[in-house]
Amino acid sequence: MTEVSRTVSIVEVGPRDGLQSEPEILSTAAKIEFIERAIGAGIRRLEVTSFVHPKRVPQMADAEDVIRGLPDRDDVIYIGLVLNRRGFDRARDVNIDEIGMAVVASDTYNRRNQGVPTQDSINAWLDIARDAKTAGIRANVMVSSAFGCPFEGEVPLRRVLEIVDSIAAGDPVELGIADSIGVAVPNQVTEMIGAIRERVPHLPIRCHFHNTRNTGLANAQAALDAGAASFDASIGGIGGCPFAPAATGNIPTDDLLYLFDRSGVQTGVSLEKIIETSIWLQGQLGRDVPAMLPKAGIFPQVIEQYREAS
Repeated sequence: MTEVSRTVSIVEVGPRDGLQSEPEILSTAAKIEFIERAIGAGIRRLEVTSFVHPKRVPQMADAEDVIRGLPDRDDVIYIGLVLNRRGFDRARDVNIDEIGMAVVASDTYNRRNQGVPTQDSINAWLDIARDAKTAGIRANVMVSSAFGCPFEGEVPLRRVLEIVDSIAAGDPVELGIADSIGVAVPNQVTEMIGAIRERVPHLPIRCHFHNTRNTGLANAQAALDAGAASFDASIGGIGGCPFAPAATGNIPTDDLLYLFDRSGVQTGVSLEKIIETSIWLQGQLGRDVPAMLPKAGIFPQVIEQYREAS
């Protein structure tokens, strides 16, 4: 069995993947405060926006303004999602620290999400990765819907490995694996990460899970056991995917941190401050967030609260 890593990185995706699927459109100032709160909690890599067409994702229409308003910190990496050359050019022009690209494992969903077949997105990634390196911009790539497609059904492992072989040629800073519609179960995660690590042992693996069917945290534990280096999570558990039916529910940063903290896994992130941010976010959205920790509290701290009240 693979030895469990005791230090992992949390990549906060709430400002991008979280907000892009919510019906409310936060102001630029609120988005910046959201990001600053996450940094204050100890997050050091964040997906802060996506450079996509504003008519397709109106929640991200202020991408450039968000980047320009963020604090300039040497210890924080801001990531912007790009899907094509136009998106990369916008990200480069605003001096983004890192770009992330997504290649969907199924052609049907890639066409729905990006307007082109999967191979075209692979080709775009290879070109953009080269140009990002020339421009001094970090670049990561993620295989989306690696465990299942809402339109084609099951995605064979061999299909994911073929894509991994192709995109690894772009020399990403890390390779992401996403369960974009929340269909994976732990044994699939174990098998896939094991196979990918054999294929590209030099690449750190980042995992992006959705909790659509309540398996997200179990999958995160399986990924941790299998040797994943970093995990995407969304404060409050907001978000999903606007182009996949019922793909609600990024795993909450709050709940993932509780799992890791109680397991002795170091992240450098304050669970207390993340919960405070979730409560703040509820005020911005005008409703409760899906995360459990803002409701249940941190054990054993919550026991002390009960004792004081009794």
